[in-house]
Formats: sequence, C-alpha cells, structure tokens
Amino acid sequence: MSDTSNFETEVLRRRTFAIISHPDAGKTTLTEKLIWHGGVIREAGEVKGKSGTKSATSDWMTLERQRGISITSSVLQFDHHGLRVNLLDTPGHKDFSEDTYRTLVAADSAVMLIDVAKGVEERTKKLYEVCRYRNIPIFTFINKCDREGKAPLELIDEVESTLRMNCYPITWPVGLGGQFAGLYHRLKKELMVYSGKYVGDEPLEIVPLSGIGDPWLESRVRPEVLAQAREEIELIDGTLGEFSIEKFRAGELSPLTFGSAKQNFGVDTFLDIFCDYAPPPGEREAKGAVVQPLDRAFTGFVFKIQANMDRRHRDRIAFIRICSGRFERGMKVHHMRLDREIRLAFSSQFVAQERETVDVAYAGDIVGVGDTGHFQIGDSVVAGTRVEFEDIPKFTPELFARVTVSDAMKRQKLQKALKHLSEEGAIQLFIDPAVGRQDPVLGVVGELQFEVLLFRLEDEYGLEGAKIARLPLAVARWPRTSAGAPVESLAGHFTLYRDHNEQPVILLEKEWDLNWVKKENPNVEFFTSIQAARQTRPQLNAQTELGER
Repeated sequence: MSDTSNFETEVLRRRTFAIISHPDAGKTTLTEKLIWHGGVIREAGEVKGKSGTKSATSDWMTLERQRGISITSSVLQFDHHGLRVNLLDTPGHKDFSEDTYRTLVAADSAVMLIDVAKGVEERTKKLYEVCRYRNIPIFTFINKCDREGKAPLELIDEVESTLRMNCYPITWPVGLGGQFAGLYHRLKKELMVYSGKYVGDEPLEIVPLSGIGDPWLESRVRPEVLAQAREEIELIDGTLGEFSIEKFRAGELSPLTFGSAKQNFGVDTFLDIFCDYAPPPGEREAKGAVVQPLDRAFTGFVFKIQANMDRRHRDRIAFIRICSGRFERGMKVHHMRLDREIRLAFSSQFVAQERETVDVAYAGDIVGVGDTGHFQIGDSVVAGTRVEFEDIPKFTPELFARVTVSDAMKRQKLQKALKHLSEEGAIQLFIDPAVGRQDPVLGVVGELQFEVLLFRLEDEYGLEGAKIARLPLAVARWPRTSAGAPVESLAGHFTLYRDHNEQPVILLEKEWDLNWVKKENPNVEFFTSIQAARQTRPQLNAQTELGER
C-alpha cells in the first residue's frame, strides 16, 4: 500500500464523538460499557461504586469518584470493527458547561442520552442546541429501559417536538420495566432477549425472526406486551421509509436505539450502529480558510488543558484535536499565537488518566502533549502551512471571590496553584493593578466550581484550610474601541482589572452599574469575553445557548 493510500485509510477510519445528557441520565455508565465493549477495560466500573467495586474509568479525579459526578471531560480511545474511536466523556452538571462546550468543538458527532422515565430534560435541550449550531450529527440512545418509563412513541414524539429533530428508531423495546423482554432490531429482524440481569461476559441470546409477527415471540413474551410492541412497530414501519445516512450527517435525522447502560444491554448494538453510520473527520473552518482532513499539512488546536493528571510529576497536558495531516512524536510545529517554533514531545493517547506514548496519529485523533506553559485553550499548531482556527468562546464568569490561606508561607504556593488551574480553564483570574498577582480575583460560571477548587487545592497542592471569600461582583466585561483595540482607561474613575492575557476587564456588582459605565463611555464597546471582542462575524454566544442563567 502506498504512503498516500495508507494515510487516507488511517484518516477515514477515525471516529470522534462526545456523549451529552442531563445529569443522572447514565452518561458515564454508558461510557464505561462502551470502552468495555471496545476491549479497553476488563471490568466496567460503577459511577459511584459501593465498597469493593470498581469505580468508573472516565471519572478519574478523586472528587468525581466520591461525589459520583463528572467534573472534567475525559478522553478515551479504542478500536472497534476496524475503526479508531475517540470517545469524549463530558461533564453533565451545568456548572461545568464551559468544559463541555470546548469538548463538543473537538467532536465530529454526538450521542444524546435520554432517561426513559424523564424524557428530554432541560440540560439535554441546551447541549442539543450547541450541537445543532455546529451541525454535529446526533445519535439518540434511550437509556434505562429495564425501569418503568414513558411509552416509546411518546418519547419519540417528545424528542421530535421539543428538539425539532426527526428520529429513526433502529431498535425497539418489547415492554419496559418489569415487562421488558428485549430489543427488536427493525433492520435485522432479530430479537435480543433480555435476561433480567447484568449481561457481562454471558452470551446474549439473539433470535432471528421473520418479523415482529413471528409466532416464536408468542412463546416468550406476555400477550399484552407483545400486542402493544407489534402495534407500535407496525405503525413505525408504515410511517418511516429507508434510513438516510445523508440526512443523518446533515443533522436532519437521528438514529435512535434503546437499551440499559447499567445492565449492559443494547450497548453493543448501539456501538455497531455507531460504527456503521458515524462520520469520519470533517472539514474545519479556520480564519480565512477551510481545512480538509485529508490535507497532508499537519494542523490542530488545543481544546483542553489538564494539570496534575500524574501528581508525582506535577504534569500539565495540552489536548490537541488533529484537524489535518499526520502527527509524529517530537515533530516541530509553528505555534500561531506565539509565532514561534516548538517541538511536540512526550505525546500520549489516553483512557481517562491512563496513557501510553503515541508515535503517530492522524486527523480526527486526540493527542495529549506535555506542556511547560506554552499553550492556552484555543491555540493553533501547524506544520507546512499557516492557518489559525476560530477562537473557542470563553464563558463570562458570574460568581467572584478571593481565596485565602492562613499560613503566609503557603501564599506563593497558592498563587502558583491558581495560575495552573486558570490555565486549564477551571477558573478565571483577574488582577487588580493596585494589589498585584499575590491576591487575584477569581471568577467562575457556577457555584460547584468553587467547591471543586477548594478540594483540588488541598488534594493536589496540599493547601489545607484554604477558604473562599465571596465578592459582591456579578458582571465582567472586556472594553474595546470601535476598532477593536483594548481600552486602557475609562471615564468615571472605574477600576480596570487584567485577565490572564493582560487584557483590560471591568468587574461590576450588577447590570445597572454596566449601564452607568456605558453612559459615561459612549464610544466604548463592552464584550462578554475577549474572544467575542475579536469576532469578525456573528458567532454563537455559547453561554446564552447553553442557558446557564
């Protein structure tokens, strides 16, 4: 095989997707079962395991395992059916929306997970809107079918009417909850029989049928359950035509499957459907250009930075989504923001925090590279070309505080820790010129981020007894001239802080104060982020779309 054909084959076998859902819909549990089917782990863990049980692989932070929630996105990679799958597990809680949004920017498709009893919840709607804006094809997985829930037809109507997205059911539940008998595969005309217990390593009974009217079903399924399933499936078959992969990849149609992630039932079927239909890496918009995945020149962007994945070495990893070309460990690239050459050494691919050195990767892959402070979220790295990808929006903080430690000897250590955590996007720092960097103002999107901050300061940096001192601030805006230049002073004697990029920003107590500042400075524009100030065309206000407040 020629080098060109091998390169194209490797790129086109990449599949990169994220899982989105409302909290407690089973997202991390589904992630565990997917990587178990991908052969990455031998035993799928529990999201909040009992004593003696294995905890979830993707929830690798100590606090995630204690609280049973996902706090940071995880990168998990495995091979399945000849494809290289990059799975991006995202936080479900709204306080970590910024991390979720950044992760969706790196994905080529998404899986929308819905609780069979709760249907389309508020958080799911907001994340769906982001996917639709980015034209990301969406799979739908209805979870927890072994529990009582809404009727399948009611769920589909809810998805279609609430999200304005057509669904194409590929599997269909025969009963729900205590009457759940299995899943009927409409395309293969097979029944996957539910055993009523965790499937695990046990062989799954799959019965070939002539159709939902096959008489074999009458000996295995209660008459009233079978009658209802037959009526529903006949209605679906008579209404829907053939599945259109073109409509799916255009975002007009969502393949829908049912199952139970906890019981590991229907997950393998979903994974097979995903491998059949998920798109390979697509083109990426850059500033003034469009990057094609099969372009031979290497390009990529940093969408996530994570500190202290290996506490022994106080490491810092920059996660790069490769958009085109081929990555090689140790290669020299041009850092567009710094306008300088750097070497991408110590490259890894991941299963959560577990890593292995990667020598070669291709467009569509996610690689982590060792970072000594060169990278920021949104940075573009290229080789053999000069393109810069669009900025990744940064959410406007709405809660503000200072962090204090009683031991004066630990204040320098605190400053260093806050700098690390701000660079990975966990918090935002604002410097008062009159005070300096020794006592910065912290900004976050949600309350839970303060709790996570205190935990990480103690758990990762040994800063016991750190306290949050809340500040009566609620508004942050970046002032710029009509030409887009930073404003260094404002009429009315308002204090200008500096963000981590030394850009001026004003912090205020309420929106009314902002109106007063605008009145005093009619020729100044006030932006919700420095990225918004740099926009040259209309962009999605990610925070508004996610509907955080």
